[in-house]
Amino acid sequence: MGKNFPYEYDSFVKTKIDYGKTEYGGSTPYSKIERFPAMKRLWAGYAFSIDHNEDRGHHYAAIDQAETQRVKVVSQPGACANCHAAEAPRLIEEMGWEEFNHTPYNELQPHLKTGTSCSDCHDPQTMALRITRPAFINAMKEAGVDLETASRQEMRSYVCAQCHVEYYFKGENKVLTFPWSKGRSIEAIEEHYDAYAFKDWTHKETGAPMLKMQHPEFELWGTGIHARSGVSCADCHMPYVRQGSVKISDHWVRSPLHNLNQSCQTCHNRPAEELKERVLAIQHKTDELLTQSQQALLSAMDSIVAARQAGASQDQLKKALHLQRRGQMRWDFISSENSTGFHSPQESARILADSIDFARQAEIAVLKIRNDR
Repeated sequence: MGKNFPYEYDSFVKTKIDYGKTEYGGSTPYSKIERFPAMKRLWAGYAFSIDHNEDRGHHYAAIDQAETQRVKVVSQPGACANCHAAEAPRLIEEMGWEEFNHTPYNELQPHLKTGTSCSDCHDPQTMALRITRPAFINAMKEAGVDLETASRQEMRSYVCAQCHVEYYFKGENKVLTFPWSKGRSIEAIEEHYDAYAFKDWTHKETGAPMLKMQHPEFELWGTGIHARSGVSCADCHMPYVRQGSVKISDHWVRSPLHNLNQSCQTCHNRPAEELKERVLAIQHKTDELLTQSQQALLSAMDSIVAARQAGASQDQLKKALHLQRRGQMRWDFISSENSTGFHSPQESARILADSIDFARQAEIAVLKIRNDR
């Protein structure tokens, strides 16, 4: 690949470079549960409360997964490897889709040598963009989207949406599934999970049936102004650049904040510093709302725990526990999404407002239990 497409390949291998931090991301790994201690309690009883780090570049997809404590303290299914290893499509073809998913990750791990590769997104014969992950194909088919008719511009987002989404492991075979049967909004995702009475884990402190959101960049981006304007993921994260007389897509997939000239100024005729400040203003406000949401959820948890200690039954706490679940999945949706609100600022604010509201409603539900005694 590097021989025939040297410019693209040379930029792609740069994903192993630590280009540094941004205010809320970047490629320098750090412990998020140390930076945001509330996460430890919010995820109590779940593997994320033990280890949750900032992502590095695509080069490290398989390496970081193999090294995280989450695959060591809990036996994870092979479904986890779908997006972390270039070998996944070959193993799926050899083993079968369901067999690959429910095989323990630790059994598959010795076969997972490569992180993201060219063939994950490109046909090796034609270099056309392609979809290689069955979960995305299945989800889009269920939504009535014919990927065969997708435009190239749509494909420049779809190849990213194979992995940068919310997902879960369905049934005993732990089949990787995207919860889009009702749509891709937070309410539609919640409706999907409630229809299955699905839970990722039971909260250690409160006993609530909880949902862990993953990294729903595609879902949140889809509600924002860039998506509505026809801007793809690649336009910002893999912008066109010049190599001499040749125009290529920059395959050093990274934060646009490190490449504002190509990523933003192509469309926005404003000074780079002004554009950066606009991004940071959105992220600062989203971060403030995330903090308020965390505080509200912790208060709700404290109320539920105190009520249980005072003798409240599981049935009496049912409403409060459901509200905790609803509030936390919304906080987690924005917290785990990697743009800190930028992909869709108004939708992020709306979701976090609902998160705070549900958490406070949970506290009120607990107060009513006490008042009814």
